[in-house]
Amino acid sequence: MPGTLKCMKTLAKGDLQGHDVSSGVCAQASQACDGALVRAFQILGKRWSGVILGTLANGSLGFAELRRQVIGISDSVLAERLVELHTAGLVERDVQPGPPVSVTYGLSEGGAALVPALHALSAWALGNLPSAP
Repeated sequence: MPGTLKCMKTLAKGDLQGHDVSSGVCAQASQACDGALVRAFQILGKRWSGVILGTLANGSLGFAELRRQVIGISDSVLAERLVELHTAGLVERDVQPGPPVSVTYGLSEGGAALVPALHALSAWALGNLPSAP
């Protein structure tokens, strides 16, 4: 994601101005940004993923507590999203031996790096999207 932001800033600042568009420099930069955003939204664009990450930004939680805090999510969808977010390297899973066995979920370094973007997205939504019914 840092490459995407750098790429987007480069395009926004106009650092590529003066380049011949036919040379492909601008097109390559745009494709790199587009590809990074596609990869990011393949994960973040799934329902509940952003809410789960935002909830874990407040600290690690067990499955049951996470389910209680993410109102409306089913157990099966929560389990599926946690696996996806873990596989993507955004969430860490900590298993403590029991009895009973205890599993907690928290943000990885990569997941924590998303927190400012999630806050910015939330602020944007409050100011630009209609209120929920």
